[in-house]
Amino acid sequence: MIETVVGIIIKDSSVLLGQRKETASYPLKWEFPGGKVEDKESLEACLRRELFEELSIEIKSAELYHEEFAKYTNAGEFYVYYYIAHPKSWEIKNLAFNKITWVPFNELLDYDILEGNKNVVQKLIQDYE
Repeated sequence: MIETVVGIIIKDSSVLLGQRKETASYPLKWEFPGGKVEDKESLEACLRRELFEELSIEIKSAELYHEEFAKYTNAGEFYVYYYIAHPKSWEIKNLAFNKITWVPFNELLDYDILEGNKNVVQKLIQDYE
């Protein structure tokens, strides 16, 4: 099973989503930034690395928000750790996605969200709306 870490970045009443590139698996689906934990890497180190690689940001703190098992037909089984991440700066650069956008919590269900992120989207709406 593959361990992955996801960063949920909240600003005001919105959350940051990235749209997968057309060439990626599950093209143009929306997701939270993050990625696979490398060998001997801690979850927090993975979160910091992925957010820097994908958004050019450093985080000052992060709290585990949710964790769950996800299975994708074409990609295998994942255990996903979702963190609420607090960036040091709001100067966010898109380095990995087709595009990024801030989405109000009450509009999250209007986006074509990656299947594995749908449970945490429901939790975010329940907790933050």
